[in-house]
Amino acid sequence: MTALAPPLVGPDTVKAPRPRLRRSVGLVVVLVVLLVLLVASMMIGSTAIAPSVVWDALFHPAADIDQFAIRDYRLPRTVVGLVVGMALGLVGALIQALTRNPLADPGTLGLDAGASFAVTVAVGVLGVGDISGYLWFAVAGAMIVMLVVLALGSTRQGSSPVVMVLAGACVGAVLRGAADALQLTNPAAFDAMRSWNAGSIGGRPLDLLVPILPVFAVALVLAFAVSGPLNAMALGDDLARTQGVRVTRARVLAIIALTLLAGGATAIAGPIGFVGLMVPHVARWIVGPNQRWIFAYSVLLAPALLLASDILGRIVMRPSEIPVGVVTAFVGAPVLIALVLRKKASGL
Repeated sequence: MTALAPPLVGPDTVKAPRPRLRRSVGLVVVLVVLLVLLVASMMIGSTAIAPSVVWDALFHPAADIDQFAIRDYRLPRTVVGLVVGMALGLVGALIQALTRNPLADPGTLGLDAGASFAVTVAVGVLGVGDISGYLWFAVAGAMIVMLVVLALGSTRQGSSPVVMVLAGACVGAVLRGAADALQLTNPAAFDAMRSWNAGSIGGRPLDLLVPILPVFAVALVLAFAVSGPLNAMALGDDLARTQGVRVTRARVLAIIALTLLAGGATAIAGPIGFVGLMVPHVARWIVGPNQRWIFAYSVLLAPALLLASDILGRIVMRPSEIPVGVVTAFVGAPVLIALVLRKKASGL
């Protein structure tokens, strides 16, 4: 009599659900931290406001000075930080996956330089003084730079990530120099751009987000749509094609998504560095090289980092404030040095 074969249960089958469960639990933890920071952002400032006052300001409005400060200043600032942070985290993850460069961020491809130059032209040459007026200039500037970088990075075999990074660095350097020269020759533009160049989420009305939210929603859908192809492309374009991935199509969709995200975030808050660089690394340390999970974590980790940096900037020099772009630079510079000194940066 033939013995029955044992069930196919081994270490792989027993442990397979555990990474997914661990990632899901970690995502919930990050979400809780983000919610705490959202509340803290409305409580902490030049003066501290109790949680009960924040609750009343949101759900039982009254003619109170603290409630006025929350509804008209801290709530818009918090929402802007949430939206901009999500955009910066996702665009950083997209760029690093697309270029297969763990040290890439929006500045690497010159997107923030393109957006900054377009805004400088809008303010200094065309006289546009309102944020809602130069919002689309920033998006258009980032889009044009992305197209130029894509054209310069094209080879007979397709777009080369390495050449794209080099082209982005060159184009970005030229545009930053041109923007600085334009600001120095136009005092009015220099004064108008001074706080914007530092990177800040304060003083932005909620109405500013209305036209950009649909753009961000489209970019978010595109980013997650190409997360699977980007996983395959990490092994090389040729191998990805053997798996049925349309490499050119995936790359174009990823470029459109990251351009919309980078241009919109830069227009709203100015150039904020290091967020798009640090957050995808943290996400990869937690979940590994799966782009779907990296994107999901980046969308939550980046606004948490941005809001925490903004809160820190408010309390370090009370009653004055430090722009969030300056705080992220202080935090990000040591992280960048640590990444460079590591024998092996987190893999893509």
